[in-house]
This record gives sequence, C-alpha cells and structure tokens, in this order.
Amino acid sequence: MDSVRSHALALTALAALLTPMSARAGPVADRIGHSDPTRFRSASGVHGGAGSMAFAPLLGAHALSTNLIFVHRGEIAPKSGIGQHFHNQCEEMFVILDGDAEFTIDGRTSTIAGPAAVPDRMGHAHAIYNPGDRPIQWLNVNVGMTKNYDNFDLGDPRVGVPLDPVPQFISMRLDRALLRPTQRMDGGQGTVLYRRALGPAVFATPWSFVDHLVLPPGTSVGQASTPGMSAVYYVVAGEGEMTVANETVRVRAGDAVPVEVGERRAIRQIGGQPIEFMVIGIAKDLVAKAAFAEAAAPRPK
Repeated sequence: MDSVRSHALALTALAALLTPMSARAGPVADRIGHSDPTRFRSASGVHGGAGSMAFAPLLGAHALSTNLIFVHRGEIAPKSGIGQHFHNQCEEMFVILDGDAEFTIDGRTSTIAGPAAVPDRMGHAHAIYNPGDRPIQWLNVNVGMTKNYDNFDLGDPRVGVPLDPVPQFISMRLDRALLRPTQRMDGGQGTVLYRRALGPAVFATPWSFVDHLVLPPGTSVGQASTPGMSAVYYVVAGEGEMTVANETVRVRAGDAVPVEVGERRAIRQIGGQPIEFMVIGIAKDLVAKAAFAEAAAPRPK
C-alpha cells in the first residue's frame, strides 16, 4: 500500500506542477492549450499502473470558471497504462486518438479501437492499458463537483486480465460515419456533420455533454452560446478559425479552446481538409445542467 500511496502522491504533485496559471482574463489566443510533445513529462506507475506514460496539460483548473479540473494530452507507452483507481468528487474521460486500448470500469475490461473514449462516472473505478507495441495518443478530461481533485488507488495495473467481448460500460467512438448532416448550424454556411455522443445523464457532475463535430471545406458554424454552459473545443484534425467573444483566432489539430459561460463562439473551416472537434460541455452548476437537460429532452409526439 505504501507504493500505491507514493504513486498517487507523485501523480498529484506532477499534475500540480503541470497545471498552467489562469489565462481566463487574457486574450483568447493566450487561453488556448496547444499540444506539444516536447513539453510532455514522463511518469511511471501512474495510479499503480504498468510501465510509463508522458503527458502535459492543455488546460488547467483556472481555464474556465466552471468545474473543469484539467485537460491533459500525452501518450501511453507500449505495455503501459494507468492503474485502476477511484475519484469520489470528480469524474473523467480517457480518450484514445489512435490504436487500441484496454479500458476498465469497475473491474470489467474490454478492448476498444480508437479514436474512442470511455467516460468514468464519479465514484466508479477505472483504468486503461496499452497492450500493443506502439505508443497510443491519449487525452484525459477531468470535471468535478468542485475544483478539487481526489483519487483512491487500488494497486491494480489491470494487466493480463479477462476481457469482455462486449464492453460492460458506456463508451463512444469518434466515428465520422455516425455523424448526421446539419444545415446552416447556428446560422453558419453549408452543411456540417454533427452528433451528441454523450448526453447529460451520463455524468454526475455539472459535466453535461460530449459532442462530435466536423466542418467540411467551405462550411462554418455561426455565433451562438448556450445559457449557463461553458465548453472546451478540442481540435482532433484539420484547421480553422474560431471567434470567441468577438476575437478570432486560428486553431489546428491538438488545440484545446476554452469557451467561458456567456461567451458566443463561431467556427470557420480553413484549408483543404475538414476540421474535426470533440466538444466538452460543462454547466456552471447542477441547476443549469438540469435546465439544459430539460431543454434538450425529446418531447412525446
């Protein structure tokens, strides 16, 4: 157990060291998190997991006024992972941008092919392991009931465990084939591709949704904001322009753009390739989340 505690303390210290200072009050361009492998810091035995990984923060706890705790970007080395652990006041989602990974929720493990994500609801155990021979590109989002991070490690690396052929937990794939055409989204131009991959009921904290959005060449999304809702726009692929609070910035693959509660945003695709986003929505509190869920709920015909 002492070794488990030391792993937890090391990870907590590393997370604190890597968390950037607040950029919320500054220009939008200074608030964006940029993926930069040269900034990745190596860590071994993360939450009692096997092998090693390397990561750095894209956004820290001060990036938004809502209860975002962090967005981390990194890679998991071959035969390495994050051991099984709990969060009792926050919840997170592991995302793999390529390859295959073994995801665990509450002691049940399945292999899922990327790009994919598995959310972990507050109070449930979770882990991830890379069984392959190549590094896996990884992203982690953590949202809490407050801004405080907590963890309890089980000392279980989840290596060589039985695999369920059908995952016994919620997962999602960033699969463009699942997207639906949406014309003139928020008053924008052309037809974009969109779906709500995970809705409010998936999460226990003010975390409210995960969306998947693709803008083909020549398209845009108009200016809009959602009452009581902040967001993080992570650029999975491509490049474009985002206008946030009337400031326009260029964004590209690997960027994480925070959009504060009440800020209007617009998006325009640039270049020959579509721009693809994973969008994380975080309400200002549970009351705002409930209002959002009620507004979005389907009505009986």
